[in-house]
Amino acid sequence: MPVALVLLLAFTSLLIRGESNNDLCKENFKLDPRPHSVSILEFGAVGDGKTLNTLAFQNAIFYLKSFADKGGAQLYVPPGKWLTGSFNLTSHLTLFLEKGATILASPDPSHWDIVSPLPSYGRGVELPGKRYRSLINGDNLLDVVITGDNGTFDGQGAAWWEWLETGTLNYSRPHIIEFVSSKHILISNLTFLNAPSINIHPVYCSQVHIRKVLIETSVDSPYVLGIVPDSSDNVCIEDSTINVGHDAISLKSGWDQYGINYGRPTTAVHIRNLSLKSPTGAGISLGSEMSGGISDVAIELLSIHSSHVGVAFRTTRGRGGYIRNITISDVVLAGVDTAIVADGHTGSHPDDKFDRDALPVVSYIVLRNFTGEDIGLAGNFSGIGESPFTSICLTDIHLQTHSESWVCSNVSGFSDDVSPEPCSELMSSPSSSCSAGGSSIYGGDTATQLYSW
Repeated sequence: MPVALVLLLAFTSLLIRGESNNDLCKENFKLDPRPHSVSILEFGAVGDGKTLNTLAFQNAIFYLKSFADKGGAQLYVPPGKWLTGSFNLTSHLTLFLEKGATILASPDPSHWDIVSPLPSYGRGVELPGKRYRSLINGDNLLDVVITGDNGTFDGQGAAWWEWLETGTLNYSRPHIIEFVSSKHILISNLTFLNAPSINIHPVYCSQVHIRKVLIETSVDSPYVLGIVPDSSDNVCIEDSTINVGHDAISLKSGWDQYGINYGRPTTAVHIRNLSLKSPTGAGISLGSEMSGGISDVAIELLSIHSSHVGVAFRTTRGRGGYIRNITISDVVLAGVDTAIVADGHTGSHPDDKFDRDALPVVSYIVLRNFTGEDIGLAGNFSGIGESPFTSICLTDIHLQTHSESWVCSNVSGFSDDVSPEPCSELMSSPSSSCSAGGSSIYGGDTATQLYSW
């Protein structure tokens, strides 16, 4: 069995800066193999696409757990179609999918574990109560790599989409990969197809690097998302293509009072060099579940095409929390209904216990160097009367639109070199509207964070 070299996370400092692209999301990897490696074949797995291999994966992970204090281990998946239900990973592990290897998610719900909802979401997201565990899981893990020679995870989500639309789901849909309260995670060089719901979901995690992934699903897949950093920090997403039914990248941090009480923000995030498509959602979205807060985010070098919305900021009364210190730059849009949306009236509530006076704060948003063709509406900014969106700064934005209008209410900010000309609410002085914590974020550094892998 070949022992594949894998990328292990090296703990190097990264500095997010608003102006220097070369410093953003810088990586420094060591090409070291794990000292121990086994093949899934050694545990009786059969790659015919029909034999259920859940027990084989579970036994392999249990065996490899014994190497956690010996430098870790690798589970090698050779070419074939490996049908499985959900299973858990362990710390200091590499899961490597060889070229031609496909891990097939079982379409039988009985092959998926049932778990409690996440505490920052309370009663559950799609349905009240418990949820199906994701296909690949990590809980309180350290140093996990999921990679390959462009191997594939196929969620076989069509059945789940039908159950959602017909109202016959018993629990909320599963994801393909979910890490909870874990640290030092690398996901790279893989293809993800037909997720039941979210493809990659790091929640309550730190030091997460996702790079060189292809995520695709059919355009009619209902509410299928690409990558969702959720109440997580020090996250890098880069060099990837995501074509999904709903939001391609969505930053979140909990739902109403549950997210407020859990109190873990999504912060220190860098996203760059992505091609995104979202026919019913947004290429990039922040919220609407953002009650723990979202801050210090740098996003750059995006191509967003054939999408409902390019960039979206979403929240609503009762969310609490904040979206602040966000810079999005160097974005190319094509065939997008609305280029930029900031909506304070989006999203439902988990129950009737939310605090109507928990008003979210949206401020210090820099959008810079956007170009677009075949755009429906340039922007729709709709803040909350008691908590307007402030310090929204637009610079060097040029959109070829079907409509000359921007729609604005309860918003204030600054614009420079923007066409079509934005609404008057976004034409104030930069000195008063584009400063964060006393230092200018217009034309300067923003979202500055020092963090380590």
